[in-house]
Amino acid sequence: MKASETKKTADVKKVTEAAENATTVIEGSEMGEVKIHENVISSLVRQAALSIDGVSRLAGSTLVDNIAEIVGSRRMQSRAITVEMEENNRVAVELKINIKCDFNVPEVAQAVQKAVIEKIEKITGMTVTRVNVIIQEIEDPVAEENEEEDGETPVSAIPLN
Repeated sequence: MKASETKKTADVKKVTEAAENATTVIEGSEMGEVKIHENVISSLVRQAALSIDGVSRLAGSTLVDNIAEIVGSRRMQSRAITVEMEENNRVAVELKINIKCDFNVPEVAQAVQKAVIEKIEKITGMTVTRVNVIIQEIEDPVAEENEEEDGETPVSAIPLN
């Protein structure tokens, strides 16, 4: 076997291993296995989090997300959600969100945790071991309106990290 063929074989194995690590087998039968990819979990997390009153959006770099949206990237939100697939149909999640001004941070975070757990467990049948919620920003709607009018980023909308 040539060196280039050996490298290609090694690359294929790495991709296959990465795909296996990103999925979990939820059921095996005579007909085959059912696997859930971490992208499915991320999608459920996004839906659940954005359904909570007080959550304005998933956190991320607005500039990077805007560029990604322009070029058609579907992975804009993936930086805000981390999924860890564990053994025995278990999953752990971490998500970064921005909340609206004048909402109680602990209440919103707890509501997000409950919604994420319920959504994942109901749809996939997996067990959620933990949901870590990181509040990245509190967004002021008045400041955002001013930003849209004059095109400048107000100080209150600049992330603190």
